[in-house]
Amino acid sequence: MEKLSGMNYAPIGVKKAVCGPGEFHYAAIGLDHGHIYGMCNGLSEAGGELKWVYDPDPVKVDRFKKAFPHVRIARSEDEIYQDASVKLVAGAAVTSLRCELGMRAMSHGKHYFTDKAPLTTLEQLAEARHKVAETGLKYAVYYSERLHAESAVYAGQLIKQGAIGRVLQVSGYGPHRLNAPARPAWFFEREQFGGILCDIGSHQCEQFLYYTGSRDAQVVQSQIANYNNKQHTTFEDFGDCNLRGDNGSTGYFRVDWFTPDGLSTWGDGRTLLLGTEGYIELRKYADIARDRGGNHVFLVNHEGEHYFNVSGKVGFPYFGELILDILQGTEIAMTQEHAFKAAELCLIAQRNAVRVEG
Repeated sequence: MEKLSGMNYAPIGVKKAVCGPGEFHYAAIGLDHGHIYGMCNGLSEAGGELKWVYDPDPVKVDRFKKAFPHVRIARSEDEIYQDASVKLVAGAAVTSLRCELGMRAMSHGKHYFTDKAPLTTLEQLAEARHKVAETGLKYAVYYSERLHAESAVYAGQLIKQGAIGRVLQVSGYGPHRLNAPARPAWFFEREQFGGILCDIGSHQCEQFLYYTGSRDAQVVQSQIANYNNKQHTTFEDFGDCNLRGDNGSTGYFRVDWFTPDGLSTWGDGRTLLLGTEGYIELRKYADIARDRGGNHVFLVNHEGEHYFNVSGKVGFPYFGELILDILQGTEIAMTQEHAFKAAELCLIAQRNAVRVEG
């Protein structure tokens, strides 16, 4: 591992579009979660051209059209599937329906890019793995808390450059604001959203694997609870989990729906990375009571204490790498097995979780 010297911790800069006009057309199908906007923004900023959108709800389509005025409104999914120029379908359907959408898209020769969690059952995961093996197409996943947060991207750069040595432990905290009146009914149904560890816990499982370099991991312990939303009998508003990587690394994460109204953003997401030669703390979305902006990175190692605000300095390389992977047949953005392993871990954590009553 290359060792940095002095203060040479400059982030690798923002990348421009990786392809020219007409080289990469994609479509959006399934607008049930707002993450579809971030997914499409990322692809478009990297040079992709959003050609079509389809959702059975015209209200969702009209709202989406306002954000992406050049997109064409399809009359059906099939109209999109019949367009040979469309290389990828991006979707943020109801969580339990995301795998079905992916199977349809891939059956028509389209790569698939889904919001997290990418599926809700181990049976769906087996189906997705089989489809990838059968078609050679990608089943990509929008793990946005790492892929679409510059502080998280920069932490990966620091680790690869040896700033804290070998990563031994990852602690992740993913609180979210519930904002219940604005949520659709499916959001509160366990069968549809998959459970809290499956849903927002998927971000944390992916980050653990990535930062520690683990190819596999065990779920040591997991817990779930519905402390404050008893009117939704299958909802969960708290969960936590311990992980152990195949390289000896360990992890802990907590996810919840208890962000108070007084916080300036939707959640005080933080990540702590302990290495053999230092540690990193990420305050992704705010530095509470001091800075309402995000992307705060704190680094402590043998060379001293360092602080970086990397907003606008790093960019989001995943999207360009995904486009190039599809165009060139490579696997740089994220390996398929990594995407599926993160999904597998969150599903096992959810399945094995002890339910806490309180």
